Amino acid sequence: MRRALFVLVLAPVLLAACSSSSHVSAPTIAPARTFRLAGFAPAHAVQPGRPTTLAFTIDQPSGAPLTQYRRGPGPHTGVHVIVVRDDLSTIIHHHPPIADGGQVSDRITFPAPGRYRVLVDVYPANLPQRNFQLFENVEVAGTYHPQPIPSFSPTVDVGGYRIAIHGKPKLRAIQAAFLKVTVSDANGRPARFTPWFGALAHAIFFRAGTLAYFHTHVCGANTPACAGVFGPARISGHSSTPGHLSVGVLLPQAGTWRLFLQCKVDGKILTAPFTLHVR
Repeated sequence: MRRALFVLVLAPVLLAACSSSSHVSAPTIAPARTFRLAGFAPAHAVQPGRPTTLAFTIDQPSGAPLTQYRRGPGPHTGVHVIVVRDDLSTIIHHHPPIADGGQVSDRITFPAPGRYRVLVDVYPANLPQRNFQLFENVEVAGTYHPQPIPSFSPTVDVGGYRIAIHGKPKLRAIQAAFLKVTVSDANGRPARFTPWFGALAHAIFFRAGTLAYFHTHVCGANTPACAGVFGPARISGHSSTPGHLSVGVLLPQAGTWRLFLQCKVDGKILTAPFTLHVR
């Protein structure tokens, strides 16, 4: 399994002095300080279709477990666990509980064979960084049949609802944009959204090949502390009318991306995948 580390780079302090010696001493650079996933399970291949315990602790650069996380309303709290198969055909999105000692444990059912990226989006308390991501890979046993990424389609039918992007998106890397989306039932009536994990909708993006990741939210009057800021750009979406979503996009690289748009309607979590091309 390949492990991602969040790195805090410590700049060494160099003291310069005049000397007649020709000997030059190279500075000693300490190893980078990192956050890491410790005790990650499962450590071996798992079976598809069977509930599997996913567990880990996040170790701080000091080696001590991270135990203090952001709390309160809104989606920018705790730990988000997002699982995606490397062909971008499947996504699982959970917000598992965190034990007092920092241990995180969840039950995940991997639906089919293949390699899955387990991305952990972390919101620590009392640290300079608002959030950071760590990841591990999980192998699911069996014959892997990767699915080709489909071309862009403006509509997805899921769970008795139609989710539609209006207009063909014209997206460029590092340029904020908004997608106009509608959600309607089989009779064409607009859906009424229920807050889920602190937002009316979650827009989760993964890039084909590299699995680069981005995540924004759609906020409403009943989702306090939902909005997010990325540098000078405010790209959180909004919804003030049943069935209508404005989805913020700010992707860091050109390429083919998959958007997994998730919302809760009539007690059900709807996940609509869309293919987006970014120039």
